Amino acid sequence: MGRDLFADDGLDNRLREPLDACFDRVPADWRAVTEPFRQSPVGRALIEFVDARIKAGATVYPAAVFRALELTSLRAVRVVILGQDPYHGAGQAQGLAFSVPGGMKLPPSLRNIRAEIAVETGQPPSSDGSLEGWARQGVLLLNSALTVEDGAPQSHAGRGWEQLSDALIATVSARAEPAAFLLWGLPAQRKRALVDERRHAVFAANHPSPLSARRPPVPFIGCGHFEAANRWLAEHGAIGAPIAW
Repeated sequence: MGRDLFADDGLDNRLREPLDACFDRVPADWRAVTEPFRQSPVGRALIEFVDARIKAGATVYPAAVFRALELTSLRAVRVVILGQDPYHGAGQAQGLAFSVPGGMKLPPSLRNIRAEIAVETGQPPSSDGSLEGWARQGVLLLNSALTVEDGAPQSHAGRGWEQLSDALIATVSARAEPAAFLLWGLPAQRKRALVDERRHAVFAANHPSPLSARRPPVPFIGCGHFEAANRWLAEHGAIGAPIAW
């Protein structure tokens, strides 16, 4: 898969290379999705936009743009968790939705995710911000947009990333192997139409942000999604041990 940019650069998680170089390192089983996008007019325009922003001096995160695909192969996907775009603070974004490096203060949404897991398992909430362990177990931590500029959330939204993330979701949905899709908040729930619910499960709730995590109609805190996903996967013959949340 090539070198691990994030590990090499430590907490300096700025994207420093042409976006084409990131596409070059996408694992083979995802390239049937990423390569057609890369060569499309939308893909070329996105690449030109991101490269131009970096050349103009913008700080773009993360360095490991496709880390979610690098850590979770297509055949290994058992759960899909959708975020919106990467964290826009220095040292935070890893290329995995909701995840930050171990030892870093938990962002508010991730703190609520850890709190919900504690509610479901009866264990004290973890203070570890890294979700790499989930990704290695088959949890695809996919953001809708895969790059962002420092201090400017949604700055790369609407530039074409959404077309690629939709195609990745549809590709997982098209497989025969069962997967559970955890859709938190309206932007994620709009992707529901991409999921074939005859073969996959969808669990929907409010976003884990403090603004919505405890509000109706479906509060995130108390949603039970983590244990429910494991139960559903076991009932539908998914290969492997339950996800160790």
